[in-house]
Amino acid sequence: MASAEGENQSTPKQEEKPKIEPLRLPTMEEIRGQDIWNNCAVRSVVSGVMGGGLGLFMGLFLGALDNPIMQEEMTGRQQFIYTAKQMGRRSINSAKAFAVMGLVFSAAECIVEKARAKHDTTNIVVAGCVTGGTISARGGPKAACAGCAGFAAFSVLIEKFFDRHD
Repeated sequence: MASAEGENQSTPKQEEKPKIEPLRLPTMEEIRGQDIWNNCAVRSVVSGVMGGGLGLFMGLFLGALDNPIMQEEMTGRQQFIYTAKQMGRRSINSAKAFAVMGLVFSAAECIVEKARAKHDTTNIVVAGCVTGGTISARGGPKAACAGCAGFAAFSVLIEKFFDRHD
């Protein structure tokens, strides 16, 4: 075993040099794509559509899990119809809620980011507060304040979980 260690020490380690790659300028298509995505309206609409799609699938899934109250007295066809209706109702409601959340959050974050010219956690807090307040505004001022605080805290937790900012 001593001879194996001696052999390892006698051979010098070769450090691998990192490969240097030449800089590549972005193409006009890439620049246009970045310009389009930097538009707050485009970003908000895309986020709203994606949020609506997510809500649609969540509604389908959660609606399928609903059991009728009088399940024992219903035929298989009645249970199927009930489940299909529940899935439809849940899908539409979830799609609307998630679309509004995505649109409002993305718009608020983009506007605050452009106004402050910074990309940091403060933008997330403000966007979360605006979103939570908007969603719960129908419940009155207390509900809007609670929604603001709750959604802001949730947004920061999600942001820290994904650690988007270094």
